[in-house]
Amino acid sequence: MPSTRQDAWTPDEDLLLAEVILRNIREGGTQLQAFEEVGRQLSRTPAACGFRWNSHVRKQYKAGIEHAKNQRKEGKKPGAYPEKNTPQNAVEKEGEEQEIEEGKPSFEFQSIISYLGQLYELAENSASNANGQKQLLERLEELEIENERLLAELNRVTEDYHSLMEILEKARAMAIGKDGAPQIQQKVKFQVDKFGNLERIE
Repeated sequence: MPSTRQDAWTPDEDLLLAEVILRNIREGGTQLQAFEEVGRQLSRTPAACGFRWNSHVRKQYKAGIEHAKNQRKEGKKPGAYPEKNTPQNAVEKEGEEQEIEEGKPSFEFQSIISYLGQLYELAENSASNANGQKQLLERLEELEIENERLLAELNRVTEDYHSLMEILEKARAMAIGKDGAPQIQQKVKFQVDKFGNLERIE
């Protein structure tokens, strides 16, 4: 069974809804039958179809509704319908006509509850998405702070590296004799003074 749609209505869907409703009016059907028929074709609930009809589409087809009512009345002349004109049929038809003429939503209460449940789920999903977005923004801020800390640490390590390389270069220069040859035969000692500078001990 296809899942129930909850997306926005298109003009073509509104037109289909109006055509089915007007046909049901002409043929003496009920709104509920029309809503169920449209719902099956569009994978929507009868409650959603009824809500769309009464809140948006019906006011655009006032002239069409009156014309369909007139066609139905012409069709109800003696001999127009083949079924028996029993008192029970007359009561049922009268009730159906009254539902359509008054424009009252005739869909079942359970369908309304189902439709409201779908709206509630949509609202919950929207709130959940908002909370998820807030958590992602908070996590992004934490990562930015951590990135700044790591960059500062990298700069400090880089400075320490350059300082160490300078000390090693000075030691190498001091270890070489005046003639440019390494002084291998004697041990060379170094110390760091109170200012952090490397000096050779004679």
